[in-house]
This record gives sequence, C-alpha cells and structure tokens, in this order.
Amino acid sequence: MASVQKEIIIDADPADVWAIIGDFTDGPVRMAPGLVTDSRLDGPDIRVVTFADGTVARERLIALDDETRRLAFSVVGGTMQPTHDNASMQVAPHGDGRSRFVWIHDVQPDDLAIPMEAVMDHGLRIFKQTAEASG
Repeated sequence: MASVQKEIIIDADPADVWAIIGDFTDGPVRMAPGLVTDSRLDGPDIRVVTFADGTVARERLIALDDETRRLAFSVVGGTMQPTHDNASMQVAPHGDGRSRFVWIHDVQPDDLAIPMEAVMDHGLRIFKQTAEASG
C-alpha cells in the first residue's frame, strides 16, 4: 500500500484552520477554491467532491474530532476507484498563532499515489494562501 504524507506550516491560528478542515461538507471548496469546484453531502456521512479537472470523489466520513482537530475519511467511489483508501488531516499549534497541518493518504493500488500526491501538493499551496489571506 502506498502512503503519501504532507506537512505544511500555515501562518494562521489553528482554530481558524480547523474551522475550514473540520467543515466536512464545504471544507474541500473552502480549502482549495478553484481546484475543488463543488462539495456536497449525499446522506449523513458521504460527501461528493468535484475537482476542476472533472474528477469526482465520493468520500465517507470516518472520524471528526474537534478536540484533536483531526478529520479521517475514505474515498469509496466516484471516478476514482481505489481498492483501499484512508486519509486523515490534522491541525496542531505551531508557535504563536501558527498551525502545523498534516495530511496523510494511504491508497491502493500503489500507482494512485502519484496523481494523489500531485493533487495534495497543489491543494496545500492553495490552502496555505487561502488560510493566511483570511487570517
């Protein structure tokens, strides 16, 4: 199984960063506007995320923990069809008024890690700019 781990320091308060990530329904659009064009609920624990290139991911909520500022989810369908997928995002304080954001994605088949890593890198650049501009 391939695992992609990304970490970034964001010059924004952890509570503000978590307000975006912890919003299961609209978080993807708020995190990466332009890269993500739509995110909506389809039932109580499935969100449908549409990317600018037309990729659609159906993501199941696994855990949403406000205390640890951690979100876990799994791609369970859409145009991307992994045989296994598990992802987590977590926000932690990093110095005064800054945040450390960690995003881990485990996926099978392994060759999905390459495009997933590219999207994660692109999304993190947008997220950093968006969170810092609004803070």
